[in-house]
Amino acid sequence: MTLPKTVTIVEMGARDGLQNEHALISTADKVRYIDLLSQTGLRWIEATSFVSPKAIPQLADAAEVFTAIRKVPGVRYPVLVPNLKGYARARSAGADAIAVFTAASEHFTKRNINMTIDESLATFRDVVQAAKGDGVWVRGYVSTAFGSPFGDVVTPAMVVDVSRKLLEMGCDELSIGDTIGVGVPSQVDELTPALLRVVPLDRLAYHFHDTRGTALANLYAALQHGVYIFDSSAGGLGGCPYAPGATGNVGTEDVLYMLHGMGIQTGVDIAKVRAASRFIRGILDHELTSKAFQALEAADLRRTANA
Repeated sequence: MTLPKTVTIVEMGARDGLQNEHALISTADKVRYIDLLSQTGLRWIEATSFVSPKAIPQLADAAEVFTAIRKVPGVRYPVLVPNLKGYARARSAGADAIAVFTAASEHFTKRNINMTIDESLATFRDVVQAAKGDGVWVRGYVSTAFGSPFGDVVTPAMVVDVSRKLLEMGCDELSIGDTIGVGVPSQVDELTPALLRVVPLDRLAYHFHDTRGTALANLYAALQHGVYIFDSSAGGLGGCPYAPGATGNVGTEDVLYMLHGMGIQTGVDIAKVRAASRFIRGILDHELTSKAFQALEAADLRRTANA
Protein backbone atom coordinates (compact mmCIF):
# COMPACT_ATOMS: atom_id res chain seq x y z
CA MET A 1 0.00 0.00 0.00
CA THR A 2 1.42 3.39 -1.02
CA LEU A 3 -0.23 6.42 0.52
CA PRO A 4 0.03 9.93 -0.96
CA LYS A 5 3.08 11.85 0.28
CA THR A 6 1.18 15.13 0.29
CA VAL A 7 -2.48 16.00 0.82
CA THR A 8 -4.40 19.14 -0.15
CA ILE A 9 -6.87 20.43 2.44
CA VAL A 10 -9.85 22.50 1.27
CA GLU A 11 -11.06 24.51 4.26
CA MET A 12 -14.84 24.63 4.70
CA GLY A 13 -15.22 26.45 8.02
CA ALA A 14 -16.13 29.89 6.72
CA ARG A 15 -18.90 28.64 4.42
CA ASP A 16 -20.11 25.15 5.21
CA GLY A 17 -19.16 25.64 8.84
CA LEU A 18 -20.86 28.95 9.52
CA GLN A 19 -23.96 28.46 7.35
CA ASN A 20 -25.45 26.09 9.93
CA GLU A 21 -24.97 28.45 12.89
CA HIS A 22 -28.22 29.86 14.29
CA ALA A 23 -26.76 32.99 15.88
CA LEU A 24 -25.90 35.59 13.26
CA ILE A 25 -22.17 36.32 13.07
CA SER A 26 -21.00 39.80 12.17
CA THR A 27 -19.30 40.52 8.89
CA ALA A 28 -16.21 41.74 10.73
CA ASP A 29 -15.93 38.46 12.66
CA LYS A 30 -16.27 36.39 9.48
CA VAL A 31 -13.56 38.46 7.82
CA ARG A 32 -11.27 38.07 10.84
CA TYR A 33 -11.88 34.30 10.85
CA ILE A 34 -10.99 33.93 7.17
CA ASP A 35 -7.96 36.19 7.54
CA LEU A 36 -6.69 33.94 10.36
CA LEU A 37 -7.24 30.86 8.18
CA SER A 38 -5.31 32.57 5.39
CA GLN A 39 -2.21 32.63 7.62
CA THR A 40 -2.18 28.87 8.24
CA GLY A 41 -0.66 27.59 5.00
CA LEU A 42 -4.03 26.52 3.61
CA ARG A 43 -4.19 27.06 -0.14
CA TRP A 44 -7.95 26.60 -0.57
CA ILE A 45 -10.47 28.38 1.68
CA GLU A 46 -14.12 28.37 0.66
CA ALA A 47 -15.08 31.86 1.74
CA THR A 48 -18.85 32.20 1.48
CA SER A 49 -21.95 31.47 -0.60
CA PHE A 50 -23.86 33.72 -2.97
CA VAL A 51 -27.18 31.98 -2.42
CA SER A 52 -30.35 33.93 -1.73
CA PRO A 53 -30.16 35.73 1.62
CA LYS A 54 -33.64 34.38 2.32
CA ALA A 55 -32.36 30.81 1.95
CA ILE A 56 -29.36 31.20 4.25
CA PRO A 57 -29.51 34.50 6.19
CA GLN A 58 -26.16 33.76 7.82
CA LEU A 59 -24.41 34.34 4.48
CA ALA A 60 -26.43 37.36 3.34
CA ASP A 61 -23.27 39.47 3.60
CA ALA A 62 -21.34 37.35 1.07
CA ALA A 63 -20.23 40.28 -1.08
CA GLU A 64 -19.14 42.34 1.90
CA VAL A 65 -17.16 39.44 3.36
CA PHE A 66 -15.50 38.49 0.10
CA THR A 67 -14.40 42.01 -0.75
CA ALA A 68 -13.09 42.67 2.78
CA ILE A 69 -10.91 39.59 3.33
CA ARG A 70 -7.20 39.94 2.72
CA LYS A 71 -6.42 37.79 -0.30
CA VAL A 72 -3.09 36.08 0.36
CA PRO A 73 -1.03 35.34 -2.77
CA GLY A 74 -1.17 31.64 -3.59
CA VAL A 75 -4.48 31.11 -1.77
CA ARG A 76 -7.72 30.56 -3.69
CA TYR A 77 -11.06 31.57 -2.19
CA PRO A 78 -13.87 29.71 -4.01
CA VAL A 79 -17.47 30.71 -3.34
CA LEU A 80 -20.66 28.73 -3.74
CA VAL A 81 -23.15 29.92 -6.37
CA PRO A 82 -26.63 28.47 -7.04
CA ASN A 83 -27.46 30.00 -10.41
CA LEU A 84 -26.50 32.71 -12.91
CA LYS A 85 -27.77 35.45 -10.61
CA GLY A 86 -25.53 34.21 -7.81
CA TYR A 87 -22.67 33.86 -10.27
CA ALA A 88 -23.08 37.48 -11.37
CA ARG A 89 -22.99 38.64 -7.73
CA ALA A 90 -19.89 36.56 -7.08
CA ARG A 91 -18.09 37.95 -10.11
CA SER A 92 -19.03 41.51 -9.15
CA ALA A 93 -17.37 40.87 -5.79
CA GLY A 94 -14.21 39.68 -7.55
CA ALA A 95 -14.50 35.89 -7.25
CA ASP A 96 -12.26 33.90 -9.60
CA ALA A 97 -13.21 30.44 -8.32
CA ILE A 98 -16.71 29.09 -7.75
CA ALA A 99 -18.52 25.94 -6.71
CA VAL A 100 -21.86 24.53 -7.87
CA PHE A 101 -23.80 21.90 -6.00
CA THR A 102 -26.12 19.03 -6.72
CA ALA A 103 -26.66 15.63 -5.15
CA ALA A 104 -26.93 11.95 -5.86
CA SER A 105 -30.23 11.78 -3.96
CA GLU A 106 -33.29 12.97 -5.87
CA HIS A 107 -35.25 13.68 -2.68
CA PHE A 108 -32.42 15.68 -1.14
CA THR A 109 -31.95 17.77 -4.28
CA LYS A 110 -35.65 18.63 -4.32
CA ARG A 111 -35.59 19.62 -0.65
CA ASN A 112 -32.27 21.47 -0.87
CA ILE A 113 -32.68 23.53 -4.06
CA ASN A 114 -36.26 22.72 -5.15
CA MET A 115 -35.11 21.00 -8.33
CA THR A 116 -34.66 17.50 -9.65
CA ILE A 117 -31.09 16.38 -10.25
CA ASP A 118 -31.50 16.86 -14.01
CA GLU A 119 -32.98 20.34 -13.49
CA SER A 120 -30.08 21.30 -11.23
CA LEU A 121 -27.58 20.08 -13.80
CA ALA A 122 -29.30 22.12 -16.51
CA THR A 123 -29.09 25.22 -14.31
CA PHE A 124 -25.44 24.66 -13.48
CA ARG A 125 -24.54 23.97 -17.09
CA ASP A 126 -25.24 27.64 -17.85
CA VAL A 127 -23.27 28.74 -14.79
CA VAL A 128 -20.28 26.58 -15.65
CA GLN A 129 -20.36 27.70 -19.28
CA ALA A 130 -20.31 31.35 -18.17
CA ALA A 131 -17.52 30.66 -15.69
CA LYS A 132 -15.32 28.86 -18.18
CA GLY A 133 -15.82 31.71 -20.63
CA ASP A 134 -14.57 34.09 -17.93
CA GLY A 135 -11.59 31.92 -17.04
CA VAL A 136 -13.08 31.08 -13.62
CA TRP A 137 -12.13 27.82 -11.87
CA VAL A 138 -15.15 25.61 -11.08
CA ARG A 139 -15.72 22.94 -8.46
CA GLY A 140 -18.75 20.65 -8.48
CA TYR A 141 -20.24 19.17 -5.31
CA VAL A 142 -22.08 15.86 -5.27
CA SER A 143 -23.92 15.70 -1.95
CA THR A 144 -25.47 12.65 -0.24
CA ALA A 145 -23.09 10.26 -2.01
CA PHE A 146 -23.28 7.73 0.83
CA GLY A 147 -26.89 8.12 1.92
CA SER A 148 -29.86 10.46 2.03
CA PRO A 149 -31.58 11.97 5.08
CA PHE A 150 -34.93 11.21 3.47
CA GLY A 151 -34.60 7.45 3.13
CA ASP A 152 -34.09 7.07 -0.60
CA VAL A 153 -31.38 4.67 -1.73
CA VAL A 154 -28.15 6.11 -3.18
CA THR A 155 -25.97 3.72 -5.19
CA PRO A 156 -22.38 4.14 -6.44
CA ALA A 157 -23.72 4.12 -10.00
CA MET A 158 -25.91 7.13 -9.21
CA VAL A 159 -22.93 9.03 -7.77
CA VAL A 160 -20.77 8.18 -10.78
CA ASP A 161 -23.50 9.27 -13.20
CA VAL A 162 -23.88 12.72 -11.62
CA SER A 163 -20.08 13.10 -11.36
CA ARG A 164 -19.62 12.27 -15.04
CA LYS A 165 -22.20 14.86 -16.05
CA LEU A 166 -20.53 17.55 -13.93
CA LEU A 167 -17.16 16.77 -15.49
CA GLU A 168 -18.62 16.82 -18.98
CA MET A 169 -20.09 20.29 -18.44
CA GLY A 170 -16.62 21.60 -17.50
CA CYS A 171 -16.05 21.31 -13.74
CA ASP A 172 -12.36 21.40 -12.87
CA GLU A 173 -12.75 19.37 -9.67
CA LEU A 174 -15.42 17.26 -7.98
CA SER A 175 -16.04 16.99 -4.25
CA ILE A 176 -17.98 13.89 -3.26
CA GLY A 177 -19.85 14.44 -0.02
CA ASP A 178 -21.09 12.28 2.83
CA THR A 179 -23.55 15.01 3.74
CA ILE A 180 -25.16 13.26 6.70
CA GLY A 181 -22.13 11.30 7.91
CA VAL A 182 -23.46 7.78 7.36
CA GLY A 183 -20.63 6.40 5.25
CA VAL A 184 -18.22 3.65 6.32
CA PRO A 185 -14.85 2.64 4.84
CA SER A 186 -16.24 -0.29 2.86
CA GLN A 187 -18.48 2.14 0.99
CA VAL A 188 -15.47 4.32 0.22
CA ASP A 189 -13.67 1.22 -1.04
CA GLU A 190 -16.60 0.41 -3.32
CA LEU A 191 -17.26 3.93 -4.60
CA THR A 192 -13.72 5.22 -5.18
CA PRO A 193 -12.61 2.77 -7.90
CA ALA A 194 -15.89 3.36 -9.71
CA LEU A 195 -15.35 7.12 -9.57
CA LEU A 196 -11.74 6.84 -10.70
CA ARG A 197 -12.89 5.15 -13.89
CA VAL A 198 -14.60 8.44 -14.75
CA VAL A 199 -12.87 11.14 -12.67
CA PRO A 200 -9.10 11.74 -12.93
CA LEU A 201 -7.39 11.33 -9.56
CA ASP A 202 -6.16 14.93 -9.54
CA ARG A 203 -9.75 16.16 -9.92
CA LEU A 204 -11.35 14.06 -7.16
CA ALA A 205 -11.95 15.26 -3.59
CA TYR A 206 -13.92 13.83 -0.68
CA HIS A 207 -16.04 15.77 1.80
CA PHE A 208 -16.73 13.71 4.92
CA HIS A 209 -19.00 14.65 7.81
CA ASP A 210 -18.33 13.11 11.21
CA THR A 211 -21.91 12.68 12.42
CA ARG A 212 -21.31 9.04 13.41
CA GLY A 213 -17.58 9.26 14.06
CA THR A 214 -16.44 7.58 10.84
CA ALA A 215 -14.99 10.54 8.93
CA LEU A 216 -11.30 9.85 9.63
CA ALA A 217 -11.75 6.15 8.90
CA ASN A 218 -13.37 7.05 5.59
CA LEU A 219 -10.61 9.51 4.81
CA TYR A 220 -7.98 6.85 5.48
CA ALA A 221 -9.82 4.45 3.18
CA ALA A 222 -9.76 7.06 0.42
CA LEU A 223 -6.04 7.67 1.01
CA GLN A 224 -5.41 4.01 0.28
CA HIS A 225 -6.87 4.55 -3.19
CA GLY A 226 -4.52 7.48 -3.78
CA VAL A 227 -7.06 10.28 -3.17
CA TYR A 228 -5.24 13.33 -1.86
CA ILE A 229 -7.75 16.19 -1.80
CA PHE A 230 -10.05 16.44 1.22
CA ASP A 231 -12.49 19.00 2.58
CA SER A 232 -12.47 19.75 6.30
CA SER A 233 -13.66 22.45 8.67
CA ALA A 234 -11.66 24.17 11.38
CA GLY A 235 -12.91 23.05 14.76
CA GLY A 236 -15.33 20.62 13.11
CA LEU A 237 -17.86 23.34 12.37
CA GLY A 238 -20.71 22.67 10.00
CA GLY A 239 -23.73 20.73 9.00
CA CYS A 240 -26.37 21.12 6.35
CA PRO A 241 -29.52 23.21 6.92
CA TYR A 242 -31.43 20.85 4.61
CA ALA A 243 -30.19 17.56 6.08
CA PRO A 244 -31.84 16.85 9.44
CA GLY A 245 -29.37 15.49 11.98
CA ALA A 246 -26.26 16.28 9.94
CA THR A 247 -23.49 17.55 12.18
CA GLY A 248 -20.15 19.02 11.32
CA ASN A 249 -17.51 18.31 8.76
CA VAL A 250 -14.47 16.37 9.86
CA GLY A 251 -12.33 18.80 11.85
CA THR A 252 -9.32 20.30 10.09
CA GLU A 253 -7.27 19.77 13.25
CA ASP A 254 -8.27 16.09 13.34
CA VAL A 255 -7.23 15.60 9.72
CA LEU A 256 -3.94 17.44 10.21
CA TYR A 257 -3.11 15.55 13.40
CA MET A 258 -3.64 12.20 11.70
CA LEU A 259 -1.87 13.07 8.45
CA HIS A 260 1.12 14.71 10.10
CA GLY A 261 1.42 11.78 12.48
CA MET A 262 1.57 9.48 9.45
CA GLY A 263 4.31 11.56 7.85
CA ILE A 264 2.02 12.96 5.16
CA GLN A 265 2.69 16.61 4.33
CA THR A 266 -0.03 19.24 4.02
CA GLY A 267 1.83 22.55 4.28
CA VAL A 268 -0.68 23.62 6.95
CA ASP A 269 0.28 24.75 10.46
CA ILE A 270 -2.05 23.05 12.93
CA ALA A 271 -1.28 25.60 15.66
CA LYS A 272 -2.41 28.43 13.41
CA VAL A 273 -5.58 26.55 12.47
CA ARG A 274 -6.26 26.15 16.18
CA ALA A 275 -5.84 29.90 16.61
CA ALA A 276 -8.54 30.48 13.97
CA SER A 277 -10.77 27.92 15.65
CA ARG A 278 -10.15 29.49 19.05
CA PHE A 279 -11.21 32.85 17.65
CA ILE A 280 -14.46 31.61 16.14
CA ARG A 281 -15.24 29.57 19.26
CA GLY A 282 -15.20 32.84 21.18
CA ILE A 283 -17.83 34.23 18.81
CA LEU A 284 -20.15 31.21 18.85
CA ASP A 285 -22.45 30.04 21.63
CA HIS A 286 -21.11 26.47 21.80
CA GLU A 287 -17.94 24.39 21.96
CA LEU A 288 -16.22 23.00 18.90
CA THR A 289 -16.38 19.28 18.10
CA SER A 290 -12.87 18.60 16.75
CA LYS A 291 -11.26 16.05 19.06
CA ALA A 292 -7.73 17.16 18.21
CA PHE A 293 -8.65 20.78 18.87
CA GLN A 294 -10.10 19.87 22.26
CA ALA A 295 -7.14 17.69 23.23
CA LEU A 296 -4.45 20.14 22.14
CA GLU A 297 -6.20 23.04 23.84
CA ALA A 298 -6.46 21.03 27.07
CA ALA A 299 -2.78 20.10 26.88
CA ASP A 300 -1.84 23.75 26.49
CA LEU A 301 -3.93 24.66 29.52
CA ARG A 302 -2.21 21.98 31.62
CA ARG A 303 1.23 23.20 30.57
CA THR A 304 0.27 26.77 31.44
CA ALA A 305 -1.08 25.71 34.81
CA ASN A 306 2.09 23.77 35.61
CA ALA A 307 4.49 26.45 34.42
